[in-house]
Amino acid sequence: MMGNIPFEYGDYLIIPRGIIYQIEFETEDNRLFYVESFAPFYTPKRYKNASGQHLEHAPFCERDFILPTELETHDEKGDFTIKIKKEGMMHEVVYATHPFDVVGWDGYNFPYGFSIHNFEPITGRVHQPPPVHQTFETSTFVVCSFVPRLYDYHPKAIPAPYNHSNIDSDEVLYYVDGDFMSRNNIEVGHITLHPKGIPHGPAPGAMERSIGHKETQELAVMVDTFRPLMVTEEAMGLDDGQYYKSWVE
Repeated sequence: MMGNIPFEYGDYLIIPRGIIYQIEFETEDNRLFYVESFAPFYTPKRYKNASGQHLEHAPFCERDFILPTELETHDEKGDFTIKIKKEGMMHEVVYATHPFDVVGWDGYNFPYGFSIHNFEPITGRVHQPPPVHQTFETSTFVVCSFVPRLYDYHPKAIPAPYNHSNIDSDEVLYYVDGDFMSRNNIEVGHITLHPKGIPHGPAPGAMERSIGHKETQELAVMVDTFRPLMVTEEAMGLDDGQYYKSWVE
């Protein structure tokens, strides 16, 4: 309703609640990873100054944001169905005029895009913890971007991540593209869930395979929630029943 936001492979779209939107695709083969939130999305506080501007050491800046352009005003009457999600239910409301009848707008609450390819990875001589990949945050979860990057470059560094337990968050990983060094039998489009408190890390052989490698071409999105995730029956139906066995040699 505020203008067009062109998007392509690898783009995040941040759409605030209450914004009427419509997504149009140029191809039929599309995959979307939705993350819904009751709280607003922000960029990490540690990458901004007191005025809210991104600092020079931030992995991206305001120039990377894709803002609404080409405001198209539709002055039409008819039956226009608007779908509204409330309390987990989808409701339909019929407008008598086109919802995109805006001739201009002002304010600070608007949708925007950001390409994961513009996220500049933070690397180090030894393994960097997941917060260096953080891209967005809310009051209940964070979103991280794993992008092509150099591996740890200490002579004795082991590029594979260490085994760990997430004490304060459930971890969801959406594998977008590339070779996922720490996992076995993970394909593009897979989604994994590591509940808080359960140790996990490289699959058998992954640590050894990583030694000597200089870089990774993986592309993935991670969502760490501060409260436990409730797995739906539909999600259980998508479970391949094999992932938990990937740590068995």
